Amino acid sequence: MEHLIIGTAGHVDHGKTALIRALTGIDTDRLKEEKERGISIELGFASLTLPSGRRAGIVDVPGHEKFIKNMLAGAGGFDLVILVIAADEGVMPQTREHLDIIELLQVKKGVVVLTKADLVDQEWLDLVREETAELLKDTVLENTPVATVSALTGQGIPELLRLIDQVAGVVQTRSDTGAPRLPVDRLFSITGFGTIVTGTLLSGSLKVGDVVEIQPRGINARVRSMQIHGDKVETAGAGQRVALNLAGLELEQIERGCVVTGLKSITPSHRLDVRLLLLKNTSRPLKNRTRIRFYLGTGETLGRVVLLDREELEPGSTAYAQLELEHQAVAAKGDRFVIRSYSPMLTIGGGTIIDPLPKRKHKRFRKEVLDALATREKGTPEELLEQYLTGNRQLPEVNDAATGTGLPQSEVKEAAKNLCETGTLKQINSDGKKYLLLKDTFLSWADEITELLNFYHRKYPLREGYPREELRSRKFKQLNNKIFQLLLLEMKQDGLLRVTSQAVALQSFEPGPGPEQQKVITKIKKILKDAVFLPPSWRELCRRADFDETAGAELLQYLLRTGEMVKVADDLYFSGDIIVEAREKLSAYLREKGEISVGELRDLLKTSRKYALPLLEYFDREKITRRVGDKRLPGRAME
Repeated sequence: MEHLIIGTAGHVDHGKTALIRALTGIDTDRLKEEKERGISIELGFASLTLPSGRRAGIVDVPGHEKFIKNMLAGAGGFDLVILVIAADEGVMPQTREHLDIIELLQVKKGVVVLTKADLVDQEWLDLVREETAELLKDTVLENTPVATVSALTGQGIPELLRLIDQVAGVVQTRSDTGAPRLPVDRLFSITGFGTIVTGTLLSGSLKVGDVVEIQPRGINARVRSMQIHGDKVETAGAGQRVALNLAGLELEQIERGCVVTGLKSITPSHRLDVRLLLLKNTSRPLKNRTRIRFYLGTGETLGRVVLLDREELEPGSTAYAQLELEHQAVAAKGDRFVIRSYSPMLTIGGGTIIDPLPKRKHKRFRKEVLDALATREKGTPEELLEQYLTGNRQLPEVNDAATGTGLPQSEVKEAAKNLCETGTLKQINSDGKKYLLLKDTFLSWADEITELLNFYHRKYPLREGYPREELRSRKFKQLNNKIFQLLLLEMKQDGLLRVTSQAVALQSFEPGPGPEQQKVITKIKKILKDAVFLPPSWRELCRRADFDETAGAELLQYLLRTGEMVKVADDLYFSGDIIVEAREKLSAYLREKGEISVGELRDLLKTSRKYALPLLEYFDREKITRRVGDKRLPGRAME
């Protein structure tokens, strides 16, 4: 592995810090109290160049039981662990608790180091080796190599370095793909630079100039500069310990446990769906709604365990559970966590995040809930994507689906392709983006719109269809306008709807009047035809045609849309045929005379100035004429 984080674990005063000093020449105890008491209290940090040239970051954790929470803040980023056991004391309580934590976090690669070998004889050392082998049996470190050293004399240190290098060579590399996630384990301020945070970059990459988000605070900041092992760098990748100088962020706005992430790449939550393991050496079962201390990454909060299929969890058993947390956690699918009892504070279990953002509070003892969690935990990429999209009333992009499922974008794209081939999924492409929607959801939405349109067409037979924006605001508020228009166009392409610039209609629908409305239209057209260029007002027209003016508003809009009537000015309407006749007479006059005045149009059409002036202004708008002083000359449409 090119980049890795090595962490220590072990009982207090077993020589972890002295061992790191012997390996690196760096004293990781930086606090005055640590030096006075001779024990580590806070996390310590160092770097190590291995014989192969690999560069490793080292996190030295405190071993005292009072500082387990600080140990947990560092352990979440370990790629490889050095479990330290003092040869003169052997296995002690925090040796066991630290091993439990390593087991719960599934740190599968490591080296066991028996320190202080200069203080014991060979016979005692052999007994400690036997005790250590028994301790590691049936754990993730069962087959871990064991080294014997003395930090004081240097015995075994070169051999240990080679052993660490050997194990590091088979540690799996973290992925640089996906969004960056850096749980903050240390923060401070430097005059002239501002806020500095450090942590292990668990995934993705960062570069100077990136705008990042501090979760769960929801605060944005900019990466002003970065260092790795004290060296300035422009980029950092997953698996490296990084110090970030963040611009636009005050020290009091952030704390250990916060996570530096990509913009809008992760959403914090008070609720998590998990697979929970209760340690077999725990003294009693875990009852439903037990209050616990929850540890994830570098964060700690209180919460309660809701067991979804039982009333209590027996030691050594696992179960699906939903954690209700007092403060938001920043989690991703597959993250490992640890829980400790509220009081006394003992490590009792942990597990894996199945869903970092559950849609709802689950009801207990529900088969559908448990089946959904099983799919979420162990399903294929296709099953996970389908589950994520089921009931989803958004049109998520591929990157949204990757976040929601916990899958890499490449796997989401491949799963989407496979689901499209089976007819399960609709993929809508626009501007280089891919929007995902289950085919059943797509058809269900089309049915909802169809039902609404059937009612609307019956109520408003003269309208061309349901107004597009009104339809969105009534039925699809969750979709922004762009996404909604993409959805409508997809339904149009599939022949499910007819979509115009302003309205949505059924494919089979043609707007038109019923028999009674047709009678009224016939009357209106006759009145306008007879009036020629002296039409009555709309109110007078309604009176003569013997129908209600208010109810006639629908009819008026229909006649205007079909061109059977033309609006020339406010409350001035002509028959469409009469407007054509006026245009022909006006055009002929202009071709002959070259210009026309209001009075001349009045005489030409045998009307009055009341109508002649609005008509000329209408023809100005239509580019038939153009005004020059008191005259009208031929407009662009006649050229």
